[in-house]
Amino acid sequence: MHNLTILAGGLILDGTGGTPYIGDLWIEDGHIRNVVSPTDQHPAHAEVINVEGGCVAPGFIDVHSHADNAGFLDEDDTSKILQGVTTEVTGNCGMTLAPRTQEFSAMLGAYAERLFPTTLWHGFSFREFWEQAGRQGFVTNVVPLVGQGTLRIMAMGLDNRNPTQREMTIMKDALQESLEAGAFGMSTGLIYPPGLFTPTEEIIELARVLGSNLYATHMRGESQEVEQSVAEAIAIGREAQIQVQISHHKAMGKANWGKTERTLAAIDAARMQGQNVRLDVYPYVASSTMLTACLPPWAQEGGDLATLSLLQEPEAQKRIRYDIEHGLPGWENHIETAGVDGILIGTTQDHAYEGQTLAEVAHTLRLDAISALLHILVQEQLRVSMLVFAIQEDDVQRVMRYPWTMIGSDGLPPGQGGRPHPRLFGTFPQVLGRYVRDLQVLSLEEAVRKMTSLPAETFGLQKRGRLDEGYIADVVVFNASSVRDAGKYGALPASPEGINLVFQNGTLVVENGRYCGKRQGMRLTR
Repeated sequence: MHNLTILAGGLILDGTGGTPYIGDLWIEDGHIRNVVSPTDQHPAHAEVINVEGGCVAPGFIDVHSHADNAGFLDEDDTSKILQGVTTEVTGNCGMTLAPRTQEFSAMLGAYAERLFPTTLWHGFSFREFWEQAGRQGFVTNVVPLVGQGTLRIMAMGLDNRNPTQREMTIMKDALQESLEAGAFGMSTGLIYPPGLFTPTEEIIELARVLGSNLYATHMRGESQEVEQSVAEAIAIGREAQIQVQISHHKAMGKANWGKTERTLAAIDAARMQGQNVRLDVYPYVASSTMLTACLPPWAQEGGDLATLSLLQEPEAQKRIRYDIEHGLPGWENHIETAGVDGILIGTTQDHAYEGQTLAEVAHTLRLDAISALLHILVQEQLRVSMLVFAIQEDDVQRVMRYPWTMIGSDGLPPGQGGRPHPRLFGTFPQVLGRYVRDLQVLSLEEAVRKMTSLPAETFGLQKRGRLDEGYIADVVVFNASSVRDAGKYGALPASPEGINLVFQNGTLVVENGRYCGKRQGMRLTR
């Protein structure tokens, strides 16, 4: 006899954006058998769960995650599954833990540890990494990208120069091998080294390898350079003839607020000309990244040891101070954009300074803010994350409403502890609670479409993202009147509220908001 579970009497949000309706969802052998009108007549062998008053939707798809390391953790990473996220796209912003070469393995490892906890794996290829990641199982389904920054490090380290022909061939071959091993595309992080050092033409040449696969980009600038950066992303897609995904779209810094009107118009124009350009957003006015992003580009060349050495040289300190105070052409200067009161320390190596602004740390240390910045980076060996308060609410809402925008948490890798951005634990409840229920920026059915069928179609995920006969039973049941992100900036993580049930590939993994304790995810293939 087949296993049959019936979710009875819930409000069905099928993922397409269509009108919600009351129905019974039948789950059998990991798939959706049917969605039918409510009835009291159920097969005798069925397990019937009354979900009246709840919303039944496809499992949410987080299109922008950094949880590449989650499979290596001894503890289950429940940060996404408790939000109703059943699938997440990893490998964003140009930084992945594979592939690597013997020559630059140590450099990649040290650089990656600015963001990731130490992740021990053996081998060199993208395939080997993901085979090892899967041995303990995945909490969510995983859709991996490969990072352009990682490809460049494996070929030429963190040098600020153009690659030789041989180095370019190494990158292209590694990208092709990664795609054959299951990468869904390539990401760039053009405000971070080595993406920071990579000219547009080099990205186009590499992107031509992608074919039907996707190019996701943390653009070169999201503040004063945001319009030029959107133009660059569109140009890369046009020249390489590939699909483009603009990551966590925003306009940072008061002087740039409102520019999303023009960037979205530019994206619309590209789409009208036949380009496939899409984007994602997170529902917060603070961003989050590595504190090293506050340093000018030249101070980030050559890897961690070179940077740490520079930060302790008086002449280099003077030059860093000058560049931060006066700016550099084309460089995204976070201190200028947010101010020292708008930069909050998230997680550090030894958990010092967490939850304090850069101004507060400077006051505690009796230093000026730039000296405090350098002190923290040296003391913590560059392993510091920050939250940056520089986004306007109007821009968040404008980007969120755009029809081709999806939802991505941009949550930093799990396993670091500390006081990370609340988006790691609360992005999807934040959309449903604040932006749907409270502010009515989106209708409930449109928000669910942006979290389910739109990303499934964007990334080519077969039989996922909709509640329909034959689809895989990734399903979430939530309470529209109580769902919310319970997290706060600068605080320890808090689980969201109002996510009642989550089914992963047909198996119940979250019940009454609690994780059931068994990894049911898998690495998906295109």
